[in-house]
Amino acid sequence: MNSVIENLLNDQVKYEASASMQYLAMASWADVKGYSGVAEFFYAQSEEERVHMTKLVKFINERSGKVIVPQLEKPQGEFKTLIELFESFLKSEMFVTEQINHVIYECLQHKDYNVHNFMQWYVTEQLEEESLARTLLDKLTIIGDDKSGHYLFDRDIISIAAANNQE
Repeated sequence: MNSVIENLLNDQVKYEASASMQYLAMASWADVKGYSGVAEFFYAQSEEERVHMTKLVKFINERSGKVIVPQLEKPQGEFKTLIELFESFLKSEMFVTEQINHVIYECLQHKDYNVHNFMQWYVTEQLEEESLARTLLDKLTIIGDDKSGHYLFDRDIISIAAANNQE
């Protein structure tokens, strides 16, 4: 495996692991605040990011690369509002998309079409994740500070997320 691509894939392992831990912290915050639907949503997001990380680890190993299990920084654990929580979610997904795009770019520069092909799954996944994050943030922006709106959002978030993933 090309060393530049191997390093980028190991960086991506770290980004996926960091997102998983961040979403776990977000789930915990929501749980403590009484937003059980939001908590379940972020617990599921955390697990999804862990799966993304594991998929990368296995791929690197299959290609005879050397996986570097990353040390992670402590994720943000406090948020002032649901809107801030979901702004952070969107920001995280946009960052991961940028990093995946960089891996794709380098694959093309180094003519590593096998990794490029593998990474296309991540490109598609990120399109869905960013769309979902924007949709949920838009709904919260419409709701504003309305407590009954927050209640309904929390109740309905799982079906909102499921509907968005089917589009």
